[in-house]
Amino acid sequence: MGRRAGVSAQTVSRYFNDGYVSEQARARIEEAVRVLGYVPNRLPVQLRRDRTDSIGVCLFGPLNYGNSSIMTGIYRVARELGQRVLMAHMQPDLQNSTALWDEAMAEIDAMIANRVDAMVIASPYEGGMAMVDRVGGLVPVVVLSEFMDSECDPVGSYSYGFSIGLVEHLVELGHTKILHVAGPGDRIQSRMRRRAYEEVLARAGLAPLPVVECQEWDSASAAKAAESVAPDSFTAVFAGNDDLALGFMSVMRARGVVAPRDYVIAGFDDRPQARFFEPPLTTAHINFDKIGEVAIRTAVARAAGEPESTRQSFVPGEIVLRESTEGF
Repeated sequence: MGRRAGVSAQTVSRYFNDGYVSEQARARIEEAVRVLGYVPNRLPVQLRRDRTDSIGVCLFGPLNYGNSSIMTGIYRVARELGQRVLMAHMQPDLQNSTALWDEAMAEIDAMIANRVDAMVIASPYEGGMAMVDRVGGLVPVVVLSEFMDSECDPVGSYSYGFSIGLVEHLVELGHTKILHVAGPGDRIQSRMRRRAYEEVLARAGLAPLPVVECQEWDSASAAKAAESVAPDSFTAVFAGNDDLALGFMSVMRARGVVAPRDYVIAGFDDRPQARFFEPPLTTAHINFDKIGEVAIRTAVARAAGEPESTRQSFVPGEIVLRESTEGF
């Protein structure tokens, strides 16, 4: 390298170890790096530094619209901040949850062994708190979930508040038989949305209908669950997400019950396809990309020594009204 650049080995060493190098020598070394395609081993430098400019991210759950959009935000801002992301994604096997958490701990231990500056843990499962507790004493941790009692920086509070708004909208339209098509009962988001549904109806003096719980957050699960719902048992539906709304509407349409002619329906997430549903879907628009951005910026700030905050970060969003709740 030094021979190609016309400089001494000591000058090359200073260049790669962030020491002083003249602008002329730096330019020659950079040209040699480009021509030779040289990739330096940064580990010795990192071992001498307090920080490695790397953030560990441990993500649980299916790579659905929400999670994928969150990861887009994380990677986008990480590049902007000059940070490297060490990513571990796990799809839980609920039949063998012990193995899942053991695998997760091993992944996190490996990240810490690689000296990440901070960790982002994103989990919709209560068991995720065990990981937070374990890691919290080793590196700064940002919790990308809706754990309300986390002592680490929590990011991602949105399910309860926006669900309140959606169910209130259905009540304000004059509906008294409002059905909730819920996500999996073991997910925190699903529990928060169900809680909002029940609280709004209680305040309005309305009795909740039996909740239709789906196995997963997808249209197929909702379609299967919808088969057991009597079409005359409801006039409005609050679906836990847009995919559940789509699956429910599909089955009802096949049975001759069509929204918004026969009932109204609202979803959650505002995935890009929601406005092209038949009918276009009223839903809660959640800025998942922003959730990822806030998470990575918070992690980098904690790695730099800024104090933690136990106040839940509220994610920007809005209720989007479309044809699915009009015309009934």
